[in-house]
Amino acid sequence: MSGVIDDIDKRTRLAGNNRLELLMFYLAGDEQLYGINVFKVQEVIICPPVRSIPGSKPEIMGIVDIRGVTLPVIDLAMAIGKTQTQLEFPGYLIVCEYNRRIQGFCVSGVNRIINMNWEDIKPPPKGLGQDCYMTSVTQVDDQLVEIIDVEKVMAEMKLIPTEISPETVERASKAKTIDKFVLIVDDSVVARKQVSGPLNQLGIENVHCTNGQEALTYLEDLAQSDPEKFSRLALVLSDVEMPCMDGYTLVAMIRKSDALKNLYVILHSSLSGGFNKALVEKVGANMFIPKYDADILTQSIIDML
Repeated sequence: MSGVIDDIDKRTRLAGNNRLELLMFYLAGDEQLYGINVFKVQEVIICPPVRSIPGSKPEIMGIVDIRGVTLPVIDLAMAIGKTQTQLEFPGYLIVCEYNRRIQGFCVSGVNRIINMNWEDIKPPPKGLGQDCYMTSVTQVDDQLVEIIDVEKVMAEMKLIPTEISPETVERASKAKTIDKFVLIVDDSVVARKQVSGPLNQLGIENVHCTNGQEALTYLEDLAQSDPEKFSRLALVLSDVEMPCMDGYTLVAMIRKSDALKNLYVILHSSLSGGFNKALVEKVGANMFIPKYDADILTQSIIDML
């Protein structure tokens, strides 16, 4: 499966039409199916020998060398609180790019790739609590597939810096942010906290939606029922991968609406590939910012305010 993203044009067309390709896999000691968007995957290989790193977190199995590039290997089962993957069984390595970093996730087995509509990807049941690592779910052949909140995994392992610099704080103090607010759209609880944390620190009001459909409904209702508050909306900051409606489709729907078409929209995603520039232009977003750099994100919002 080393060529899972060999056809970027095809997958770009999928993403621009509220569709995705899902790579399904298994974790150690578990018959449950899990999924990850193929757009994040660079390749899938038999896990090569892993060299351990003394003093590293237990979820980090070590490092591997792939064609001269050294990557950290994360035991994905252990990272979400399941059985530790036994080193004598190498399993498979899913090499992914998240948050502008390349890492390998060790899994016990790979199922297949399936083409799906984001409308068939649903939010997880409510009430699962903050310890849940599931960002969305779907059904494939009458079997439940859990899509893992990788942002949560990486945040807990301290692989994503979240602090903003003193220079950004000072600059924000001079910005005229009064009476303005930002709409954050993201299905990951951790991602919403990562974004809202710096904004709260800078005194920038923010409102949250968990997917594109929820955000579109909120914006349409707000424009109609509370024009004064709608006029205070500085920008929409949206993730790309979301159940029900993805970020690209949300932007396209905003641009088709007479009431919403002039909104400033930033797409903010861990899908940090070259295809994003073309899709941003295609759907009409104002800017794309790859996750996650607190300074770049905050400075971009300050520029708008």
